[in-house]
Amino acid sequence: MPPANRRTGGIAFLLAQLGQHAADRFAARIAELDLVLPQAGILRAIAMGPGRSQQALSEQLGLLPSRVVAFVDNLEQRGYVERRRSTEDRRLNALYLTAKGTELMAELGKLGKAHEAEITAGLSPEQREALAETLTAMAARQQLTPGVHPGYKSIGRGPADDSAAG
Repeated sequence: MPPANRRTGGIAFLLAQLGQHAADRFAARIAELDLVLPQAGILRAIAMGPGRSQQALSEQLGLLPSRVVAFVDNLEQRGYVERRRSTEDRRLNALYLTAKGTELMAELGKLGKAHEAEITAGLSPEQREALAETLTAMAARQQLTPGVHPGYKSIGRGPADDSAAG
C-alpha cells in the first residue's frame, strides 16, 4: 500500500474519491437523526429560503417534482415541514420549517460542523480557507448551483434505489 501522503491519482479522481467518502460519512452521521441525504438537503433548502414553493424547490435542486412531493410529504408527516397556501399564488404551497424542523436543523448544523472538522482534519486554518476558495472557484467554473448537490438530478431517474422518501 502506498504511503498516505503520496499522490496516486489525478485531481479529478481525488475529488471524486473524497467526495464519495465525505457523502458516505455524512449519510452515516445523519442516519442517527433518521434522515437520508435528500431529506437533509431539502430541509436545508427550505431553511435557507422559507416560503418557497415545491415547484421552485424542485427547480433549484434539479429534482423531479414528484420526488420533491414524496420527500416533503414524509418530512411533513414527521412534523418537520409545513405547507401553507402561497400568499403570492394560491395554487402553490409554500414550504416552511416547523419548530421541530428548526430544532432538527440545529442538530444538522452541529453534525455538519463535526463532519467538516473530520474531513479537513490535518489541515491548517489557512489550508482550509485556500481549499474552500479553490473548490468554490472550480464549482463556479463548472456552473454548479451553489449549495446544491448535483446528485439530486439523478434521484428517481435511474435504477438506483431512491425509496428513502417514504
